[in-house]
Amino acid sequence: MSISRRELLLASAAGLLARPAGSAEKTAPKPFELSPLPTDLEMPVEGFVDEITPTESFFVRCHTYTPQVKMSNWKLTIDGLVEKPLTFTLDDLKKLPRAEMTAVLECAGNGRSFYEPHMSGAQWKFGGVGNARWAGVRLRDVLQKAGLKPGATQLLLDGADEPLGKMPDFQRTIEVRKALDPDTLLAWEMNGKPLTPEHGFPLRLVASGWAGDSWVKWLQHIEALDHDFDGFWMKTAYRHPSHPVAPGTAVDAKDLIPVTDLNVKSVIAMPGEWVKPGLVAVQGVAWSNGSPVAKVEISDDAGKSWKTAKLLGNGTKYGFRKWTYAWTATEGRHSLIARATDEAGRAQPMQEDWNPSGYLWNVAQPTSVLVSAQKPATPVVAPPAAGITAPEAYKAACMTCHDDHMMRQQRMTRAQWEKELDKMTGWGAPLSATDRPSIVDYLSSQFKP
Repeated sequence: MSISRRELLLASAAGLLARPAGSAEKTAPKPFELSPLPTDLEMPVEGFVDEITPTESFFVRCHTYTPQVKMSNWKLTIDGLVEKPLTFTLDDLKKLPRAEMTAVLECAGNGRSFYEPHMSGAQWKFGGVGNARWAGVRLRDVLQKAGLKPGATQLLLDGADEPLGKMPDFQRTIEVRKALDPDTLLAWEMNGKPLTPEHGFPLRLVASGWAGDSWVKWLQHIEALDHDFDGFWMKTAYRHPSHPVAPGTAVDAKDLIPVTDLNVKSVIAMPGEWVKPGLVAVQGVAWSNGSPVAKVEISDDAGKSWKTAKLLGNGTKYGFRKWTYAWTATEGRHSLIARATDEAGRAQPMQEDWNPSGYLWNVAQPTSVLVSAQKPATPVVAPPAAGITAPEAYKAACMTCHDDHMMRQQRMTRAQWEKELDKMTGWGAPLSATDRPSIVDYLSSQFKP
């Protein structure tokens, strides 16, 4: 039986994508820093050739410094509207029926850097997401031990992390409905090993299908409530409009709802920015929020026409689905786009659904690829022009909780920096009215659009 070159290329691509993590043939890509303190690490796009993201490549998002939890002092307390308040050690939890789940963890702000108009926050591109095998116990099995009272509607989750300055404690709630879902876990393992400190050791919530803001790390307290929690991280943060809004629109707080479900999405991992003419394997992954990926389409002409990619492996409800497409690459610059559709019929949009906090970006993103027989020369990047010296007041006010990596990510107007300083002052930044003008001058001149 003969095999075409196209079929051979697809088979080869499938073999590459199926290569086991840890194989001697491949080194897991290292994430790059958005911020060292608190730790924000983003996975590079080449990491999207793996169905299961190696832990060493997995993104990290922290609002605070990473706590160093000692098992001798750790316990999980469950109280509030329960019949029997309980505390568990990790050994206690491990006596309950073990549960495993392959699920995507994605930061709600993943893709924020692509929104226009721009907004403040960690400037994630593609890599604020990963897919892992999680293991632990179903949350509902733990709650059954305590016995939820009939009036309980929300669970308040609190970890061992400590707020910086006057920052509000990071506490999130999930609905009891979500907590009782069999796909919601309390996990102590990630990819077959204990959680690392950055990923929530010793215990974290796995809210399969939901954005990462609900996946509380270093979990140590669950309180059953009969009302909506009005803490900052539920009432103010991680909320987005309940209806479409025009870009740049100010949205009334009453029209904002909590971020929950992920959107259907895909990422092109290969090829890179340059390839030679000929048959080229376009590869990547796609995912959704509990409805398996049904189709991935590829366009090489900026969305004018579409071809169906080949899905690899077996689809899961919450995990990455690998795909590949054999592209006949011709000389010139091309705009490659991948567009995923899930079994519920939801497809990636071609235009952004803007929101003021930059959450849940899932636009079918163009990737520019140069097809040329010769690799272009690496451009020489001129050293940055000397900027104005940071005032001492800036260092004292803004470097107490973090270094300037977060500021370097931003490209904001003076008005946006004014608003950001208002927020930081509210969180305890030692900023006097006398020093404020010089700090605003510095921020708006050095980190501008």
